Amino acid sequence: MNVPKIRKLTAKQLALVDTIVANGCSIKDAAPIAGYAVGESGRVTATKTMKLPHVQQYMMERINEEFGLSATIAARQLRTLASGAKSEYVQLEASKDLLDRAGYKPIDRSQVQVAGDIRVSIDLG
Repeated sequence: MNVPKIRKLTAKQLALVDTIVANGCSIKDAAPIAGYAVGESGRVTATKTMKLPHVQQYMMERINEEFGLSATIAARQLRTLASGAKSEYVQLEASKDLLDRAGYKPIDRSQVQVAGDIRVSIDLG
């Protein structure tokens, strides 16, 4: 059985992805910080690096980690808005969003009524 070999990232590749995810910057800005050559050649090499499947996989893992960490901050902010916003509308919307995310979404009520008479006549003569 052939098991695909998992490639390890180099220190530069790790630094490039970590810089992009942590700073939210472009490849052009992250390349020199991560140790790639300054200028066009470093940017081109970094761009090619970012297209490698194992580098893309690591980037997706890092982005998921960042979203997970940010989710707690967002949830706290939503709770703060639901209980302390000056606008009652903001309180209402934050409360509805919290309930929705907790699984208490209102039933989606839609009524579809189709009326009409369809006749098909085929004359083969």
